[in-house]
Amino acid sequence: MVTSVTSNIAITLPDGSVREFDRPVTGLEIASSIGPRLAKDALAVKIDGEVKDLTTTVATNARIEIVTRNHPDALEVIRHDAAHVLADAVQKLYPGTQVTIGPAIASGFYYDFARDEPFTPEDLEKIEAKMREIVAKDIPIVREVWSRDEAVAYFKKLGELYKAELIEAIPADQDISIYRQDDWLDLCRGPHAPTTGKVGQGFKLTKVAGAYWRGDSRNPMLQRIYGTAWRDEKELKAYLHQLEEAEKRDHRRLGKELDLFHVQEEAVGSVFWHPKGWTLFRTLETYIRTKLQGAGYVEVKTPQLIDSSLFKASGHWDMYGDNMFKVSADDGEKMLGIKPMNCPGHVQIFKHGLRSYRDLPIRMAEFGACHRNEPSGALHGILRVRAFTQDDAHIFCTEDQVPTEAAEYFKLQLGVYRDLGFDKIAVKLALRPDVRAGSDETWNRAEDGLRQALRSAGLEFEELPGEGAFYGPKVEFHLTDAIGRTWQCGTLQLDFVLPERLDATYIGEDGAKHRPVMLHRAILGSLERFIGMLIEHYAGKFPLWLAPVQAVVTTITNEADGYAAEVAALLKRKGVRVQLDVRNEKINLKVREHSLQKVPVMLVVGKREAEERTVAMRVLGGKDQEVLALDDAVTKLMQEARSPAGDAAFDSPF
Repeated sequence: MVTSVTSNIAITLPDGSVREFDRPVTGLEIASSIGPRLAKDALAVKIDGEVKDLTTTVATNARIEIVTRNHPDALEVIRHDAAHVLADAVQKLYPGTQVTIGPAIASGFYYDFARDEPFTPEDLEKIEAKMREIVAKDIPIVREVWSRDEAVAYFKKLGELYKAELIEAIPADQDISIYRQDDWLDLCRGPHAPTTGKVGQGFKLTKVAGAYWRGDSRNPMLQRIYGTAWRDEKELKAYLHQLEEAEKRDHRRLGKELDLFHVQEEAVGSVFWHPKGWTLFRTLETYIRTKLQGAGYVEVKTPQLIDSSLFKASGHWDMYGDNMFKVSADDGEKMLGIKPMNCPGHVQIFKHGLRSYRDLPIRMAEFGACHRNEPSGALHGILRVRAFTQDDAHIFCTEDQVPTEAAEYFKLQLGVYRDLGFDKIAVKLALRPDVRAGSDETWNRAEDGLRQALRSAGLEFEELPGEGAFYGPKVEFHLTDAIGRTWQCGTLQLDFVLPERLDATYIGEDGAKHRPVMLHRAILGSLERFIGMLIEHYAGKFPLWLAPVQAVVTTITNEADGYAAEVAALLKRKGVRVQLDVRNEKINLKVREHSLQKVPVMLVVGKREAEERTVAMRVLGGKDQEVLALDDAVTKLMQEARSPAGDAAFDSPF
């Protein structure tokens, strides 16, 4: 007689298959049961969505993924391991250096060190070489559990005062997780791969920077060594090439070279737009304004200074007050906030007068000038500023209208991005944060409403728990640029809370008062940031419709000066942004200079062109020129210089 044994632990694998075990098993044992190659390649195990060490024991039914180098979670494990290898290498090379914290970050890792002498570029080379030695030794990485007091005493004895301070902040009754590789160890929650060899050779140290202990300027300054780590050397090479391209495309450098804008210490976080840069700004603004008008938006303007009582009522004063600039008025009796966002003001316009359900939806737009007290260390050219303009809008509608309004917004948004040269777009749904306004029931309705809208629009999306705004969930659009970087741009936020807090109502079909739903939406977000992104995406070589100077008319000989002026004047009357260059310089010099300024089109004229009323057209980046009759050239430029929104090109001062 055969007796069947029923296993009491069911392990469900990603393909849906189930493996049963009659005892608790580790992640490594599960991998080994599937195959020896998988066990060899394994870095970690993902248990019910949480990445753990391979040595972690699974004692109950669970969904399991074995994390190998190709797994989406592999890079974070590799980078975390690389940070530990970095700290180990530094302390071996420079005894007496204290380690503090060293996490994995986007595209790499860093570690903060306390050391009297500054690290040099030559030091980084030595440290990286030592790291490669540690990786090559394939040292086992072992997790140990210590008591808190034991760990504090150990690190104090070593002179690791920063580490001891971190541990002392942990409750005394909690065990401490320590990871050891040979004779080096560190406080860490993990997870880590089984050995240092799993880091591989696809890493590189990149730079040294200063960092305050615990991010507080009142604390000692530490030295932060940054590195990048990838699955293999091919990925590392691709990333380093991307960095080189990013440096060439840096909007701050191109902004200076192309005479678009500058920033200076006397106005930290604000932009001085030069004529060409302001033309670019206004062209983009005009394009968006035209798209909004076609989509049924009405444009408004709200005050810069608003009494604190409105921001307190909206919740921004408490939730966002540290990021607001504030001024006193009436001899200090009143406190005003400099507007950091437009939504409370838009609610005031909605409330001004009686609204009916027949009026809804109301799509209210503003190119609002906003100010936010960003930390000085976070400011970055025009990508992160304190004074900026939002292409902001709020849609006041009924709950039943949300799916339709959201779908129309998604259509508008994606069309704008295509017009601006972005076709790779990821959509993400950011859900309720820990600190938020409104009840769970309200948040459930809001999150479900956005899910329904995204599905109705046929958009695939990823959910981001905890990353919504304090008053509502939001849909985020992430654009991939020409060199593969992603930028979070437009958002749609569904808000039941603000209309309630600010007492916004409309009269429903039943004659009673109802709360509108408020959709907060922006397509570009900050125009300053988006322009910085466009500069880097196009490397300053803007499409003809967007370029600050669309064409230059220049001469081969002074005999054609009069004809060149006539051509330039004609183009300007037709709406083309044109410059005239009749300098007494060689044509090759002129062509080179205007090419460096990335002017899309040059129209070259000489004595023959003047006599025949033609132009020689040269396109930026092209080797050849095309001779066209003047009328044909003007028609061609007029057509190609028009905005995709269909409006006339924005006129410039040139």
